[in-house]
Formats: sequence, C-alpha cells, structure tokens
Amino acid sequence: MRGFAAIGLYAPKVDGNVAGAMRAAGCYGAAMIAIEGARYKRLPEDTQAVSRHTPVVHGILSDLVPVDCVPVIVELCEKASPLHLFKHPERAFYIFGPEDGSVPDNYISGATQVVYIPTKHCMNLAATVNVVLYDRLSKQQIPSSGGA
Repeated sequence: MRGFAAIGLYAPKVDGNVAGAMRAAGCYGAAMIAIEGARYKRLPEDTQAVSRHTPVVHGILSDLVPVDCVPVIVELCEKASPLHLFKHPERAFYIFGPEDGSVPDNYISGATQVVYIPTKHCMNLAATVNVVLYDRLSKQQIPSSGGA
C-alpha cells in the first residue's frame, strides 16, 4: 500500500464524534489527525490508544498539510464530486467540517479536490470519516495472494 491518508477536523463540536474520528483513523491506518478550532470540552477517551501510534496535532489545518500531500475537502457543495466516482490521491489530507456547519469557503475555493457522500440526510462527523477512509481503502490496489 503506497502513500498515506491524514485527516483534518475543522471546529469539531462533539467529544463523541472526535473519538469516533480517532477510532476510524486507527482502524484505517491514517497517518495523522489534525484539529483546528476545537469546540469540544476535552480530548475524548482514546479507547484504542490511537494517539500512541498516530500523531494528534492542533493548529490551522492549511498550515498542517503534510509535504507533497493533496488536501481533499469533504463537503456538500457545487464544486464537489461524488465519493463513488472519486479517485483518491496517493497522499491525501482529508478535511472534514463540523457537525453543525461547513468547511470554510477559503478552504473550498482553494482546493483542487472536493468530494461529497451522496446521502438522503446529513451524516455525523465520525460516520463521514469512516465512510471516506473505507472508500479509500476499498479502492486501493490490493496485491493478489495467488491461488484460485
């Protein structure tokens, strides 16, 4: 598996959604979790000890994009492509908006990659992180083990 995925959470509000995003990062092997403008009360309980294996950093997301990494904004807007048609970059920094708002316009307007998940209703932050990271994993080339 080449490349990596990192996630950025913009102004998350609910402790449980931050915990769920951290758990998704651990489950799908995200390289980093970055948080800007946190509004939750405290860093939630890390039941999988994700922060022992995956850096969790705070700051301005646009300043935390890893070198040679493509920012991918996850947002429902005119500029966005549906996730099922999206080709994930080898090195991606996925930026997710808050539960009660959107990724700021300056992030969206400056992005070359914007994606949305086609759903009937809004998903919560943790569910959105899980779906995007699963989609990335499912679309990666997995070497055949031979046989059959």
